[in-house]
Amino acid sequence: MRDAGFVRRWLATTARAVERDADRLTELDSAIGDADHGSNMRRGMTAVAAALEKEPGGTPGAVLLLAGRTLVSTVGGASGPLYGTLLRRAGKALGDAEQVTDDELRTALGAGADAVAQLGGAAPGDKTMLDTVRPAIEALPDYAAAGAAAARGAEDTVPLRARKGRASYLGERSMGHMDPGAASAALLFGALAEVAAADD
Repeated sequence: MRDAGFVRRWLATTARAVERDADRLTELDSAIGDADHGSNMRRGMTAVAAALEKEPGGTPGAVLLLAGRTLVSTVGGASGPLYGTLLRRAGKALGDAEQVTDDELRTALGAGADAVAQLGGAAPGDKTMLDTVRPAIEALPDYAAAGAAAARGAEDTVPLRARKGRASYLGERSMGHMDPGAASAALLFGALAEVAAADD
């Protein structure tokens, strides 16, 4: 069973990973975007960590809802609404349960991914964060496999031609570059695998 502390540790670990890799995310975004993904994600995840220090949240769902709201309110561009939607919808799906099973967490994250797809109109293969998020969720409840699937998903965006977002304006010139949203999503699921391994 996973409690609020597990989700807080997951998000805190994600914040540290984003801080560590912010320059790399910005470099990726420089090639096919507007060169602000690293700084945006750093600002957002730093705000999430601060918000959870102030208001820890008593349930997994409450923690995810607070994190999602914080990302929406602090991160500009597409990243804030997309990541915020992923976490908020997952939190809403978990409801008020004090503890959730790994399968329930998987189902909730799947609901979050569905909401992201609906918001952005993207599908797997469009060279977006969903190319990381979908295979990672499919690999759950094996957390290590989910982290590995997320990393592969990000790498697999390199040869793709972007069909959504700012990178789609580049057409074939978007090929040969990793999608920065897929890269940051890999950090999210890598952190989840790390925290689960420490707990098990």
